[in-house]
Amino acid sequence: AGAAVWVAQRLLSYRRLARERAFFGLAGGATCRLVVGRHASAGDERSVHRNDVAALVELATIVRECGARPDLYAGANAPTGVGRVTEFCVGGPTSNPRTEAHMRAMLPGVAMAEYRGPGELTLAIGEARYVRDPDRREYAVVARCAGAGGRPVFVLIGQTAVTNLAAARFLGANHRALRRTYGERADFCLVLRVIEPGAYGADRVELEADVTAEATTPRSPASSVG
Repeated sequence: AGAAVWVAQRLLSYRRLARERAFFGLAGGATCRLVVGRHASAGDERSVHRNDVAALVELATIVRECGARPDLYAGANAPTGVGRVTEFCVGGPTSNPRTEAHMRAMLPGVAMAEYRGPGELTLAIGEARYVRDPDRREYAVVARCAGAGGRPVFVLIGQTAVTNLAAARFLGANHRALRRTYGERADFCLVLRVIEPGAYGADRVELEADVTAEATTPRSPASSVG
């Protein structure tokens, strides 16, 4: 009986791992690309915000759980090509040029206003606007896009570094539910609402909206982000 329970547990664990690997497009021994933007307010182009570092740790944990190896790159120095390996891209288009390229190519319905003050960084997706209320209500996008080479690209676009971290934690905590909803290959784009980040950091996150259709449809040239 003990041996039967052990075998059953091993099989269940193997099935869970296989499903997780399929959802993230990872395989044992494979490499994975983590691309992060620079610290928006730092003078050194090589600086990374501590919350973005924490987001990378969350994502690297997912990669390691799948038996793969994460390779880290700055957004300005990421290798060319897409879809040959799974990629996690963290940060908005201003700090991470790799994100900007993914938005143009795979998320043409998503735009973000440039930072000009504490209340800026509005996310525009289709006709909807997600306006940041600093430290009280902020937003992030988490998307899975099909890469040309068959491996997915996960794009995490937060209005701030703490919302980047919230998006990474949401992906790690909810990938099983996301797999049940979207399967192992379908694209998706979700808006997350981060509640009271000034008090709670990245700990309170709720799903605001599924904007997959809007995010993958090019925006009108006349559409304004503000």
